[in-house]
Amino acid sequence: MLSWQVGAVKITRVVELEMPVAYSAEHPFLADATPEALRKMPWLYPNFVDAEDRMRLSIHALLVEAPGLRLVVDTCVGNDKVRPGLIGKKPLSTNFLQQMEEIGWTRDSVDTVVCTHLHVDHVGWNTMLEDGKWVPTFPKARYLMGKTELEHWRANDEGETGEILADSVQPILDAGLAELVDMDHVLSPEVRLIPTPGHTPGHVSVMIESEGQSAVITGDMTHHPCQMAHPDWSPPFDSDQKAGAAMRRRMFAQWADQPILVIGTHYAGPTAGHVKTDGEAFRFDA
Repeated sequence: MLSWQVGAVKITRVVELEMPVAYSAEHPFLADATPEALRKMPWLYPNFVDAEDRMRLSIHALLVEAPGLRLVVDTCVGNDKVRPGLIGKKPLSTNFLQQMEEIGWTRDSVDTVVCTHLHVDHVGWNTMLEDGKWVPTFPKARYLMGKTELEHWRANDEGETGEILADSVQPILDAGLAELVDMDHVLSPEVRLIPTPGHTPGHVSVMIESEGQSAVITGDMTHHPCQMAHPDWSPPFDSDQKAGAAMRRRMFAQWADQPILVIGTHYAGPTAGHVKTDGEAFRFDA
């Protein structure tokens, strides 16, 4: 299990799923990320693109242990939920919670959950199925959700989005555990949210600063390190592709050549590294 120390803060990755994504012209994850284009970035191999030119992606949560704070950032897909748009018709049955327990994180020990946004693979373990009912997985936690983000999805709740809200968000609201926050909310002296909209209107990333050291948990403002070389490569499921591209370039420029550990929410192992200037764009030094 990968972990990183940032001053007094420890960050640990708990993986739910790892998957290779082959290029498809009909249903591209990133339309411009053809095998030929990826091969022009040899630094992606073998960690982030495999020998068959498939992008390697991970769905994982980040556990952040800071003074006075036990925080889960993004809660993956979750067990027992039908998500055909992502995992097909068969619900997941993983040992995600057992992995947490193995490193000393029980359900009751979590005091805060942050959803960087409300997409399917970031809210799943908000809840779990118990006696046929969806209940909060972390019953003693505050669940921080962006005001802007929730308002957006409540106004666009057709189809699978409505199901996601019903089984992974509404039970948290009903239990009185939700805290609707601004996009620059401060959780503790070491941990705060920073606005990174584009992928969704209320998307945030998580900034960690402790004892002179810094790290950022990206959320989905970036899905794959190839976007550092091409910040304009936007996935089709970005709410605003142009805004997302502009935001990526701006954030990568801020982080480039700085001692800021960048932890990609969907980056395969080694998952964390530093942004380096590379010509007119950037690369990931993991």
